[in-house]
This record gives sequence, structure tokens and C-alpha cells, in this order.
Amino acid sequence: MLESRQRLLESGAYKPVADAIVHAAEHVADGSVPRGADSREHPLRIVDLGCGTGQYAQRLAARFPDAALLVADRSPDAVRMSLRAIPAASGVVLDLWRPLPIRDAIADLAINVFAPRNPVEFARIVRPGGRLIVVVPTPEHLVELRRLGLVLDVPAGKSERVRTQLEPAGFRLADDSTVEYGISADAETRALLVGMGPSAHHRAEAPQLPAGDELAVTVSVEVLSFDRV
Repeated sequence: MLESRQRLLESGAYKPVADAIVHAAEHVADGSVPRGADSREHPLRIVDLGCGTGQYAQRLAARFPDAALLVADRSPDAVRMSLRAIPAASGVVLDLWRPLPIRDAIADLAINVFAPRNPVEFARIVRPGGRLIVVVPTPEHLVELRRLGLVLDVPAGKSERVRTQLEPAGFRLADDSTVEYGISADAETRALLVGMGPSAHHRAEAPQLPAGDELAVTVSVEVLSFDRV
């Protein structure tokens, strides 16, 4: 899964998603989201909760080169890949479902991209006035592959459930944007799209298109920005 994800992301197929994450993060760095009285005493502090291969964290590190960056994932291989991509970062192996070995109110910004969420622990580590960016797929995400039986369904109302989970824990929705576009997916790209996600563990004898054919595939996600109140 990690190898497929790395190859797919390095191809630029999800670049607009990464661009949207960086844009949402700029509201913290530019002062639109206040960083508190001690902001001059420490760099911008970013935590990637469910870092995967580190591609999104790498984009944030490039945009904010002075930031202190922590990458976190349940997979030791994922953390190692992320640290190879961002040598200046720190890394920790953890289970997002359990109490996180991260200090209270330490993050100015946390991102959670296609990963599990732990609202209470996220609220504990993001400082008051900080921001949490969550990226979730919409029902239209990879819909063409779903019609072919190649990937799992995306439950309807996923973003609403994210809000319902996070708001009682102390987060207020500040911005909600949809990133949607099409990519031309040949057989190799389709294999990477299927192999990078949970569908790789669930598909049995899924139908395959002829190797030479290309398929227009929809990428559709919501980028939800929450302020820690």
C-alpha cells in the first residue's frame, strides 16, 4: 500500500489535494489564525496524524521551512519513509485510536489526511486557537473504479460525521472546500489507485480493463478546516 501510494503521489495525481492542504495551512502561518502570545518564541509546530509516505507533510515542510514538523503513523515503515522524505522532521509510531504520546497543546497545526480520527486526543494536542485540517473523500471519489468493483464505497455523509465527531471535542468548522477534478488513468495508474487504499485488502476477483485502455477517473475530496476553541 505504501509503495503504491508513494508512486501515485509522486506522479502528481493528487497535487491539487496537496495544494488545498497547503492553502488551508497558510491561514495559521500568516496570522489569520492567532498563534498565541508565545508564537515568537517557537517556530510553527505541525503534526501529521497518519502521515503515510509523508508526501503531504513534505509539501508543508517546503512551504514552511522553519516549521517544527512531527510525522506520526501506526506503520513503522510509513514513519521511516516520511523521515527519509523530510530529514529535519521528527517521527513517532503510534496508534491513532489510543492515547497519543504527544504533549498537550503542542501543535499550532495538525493534519489528518485519509486517516482515522481521535477527536478527544486531537483536541488535547492542538493548542487553543490552533487548527486541524481533515481531508475525507466524497461519494464521487474514484466513482468510476467503484462502478467496476475495484474500490470500496465511500459512505454518504462522511464529512457530516467528521463534524459531529469533532465539534463536541472542542473544534469549530472554519472552512469547508471541495477539491474535484479528473485524471486519465491507464492500467498502471488504476492499479496504484486501488493498491494504495483499503480496497487492496478487500477485493477478490475484481474486473480489470484491458491494459491499453485509459479511464477518466474522478478525484473528489473535502478539505475541512477546524479551529480549536
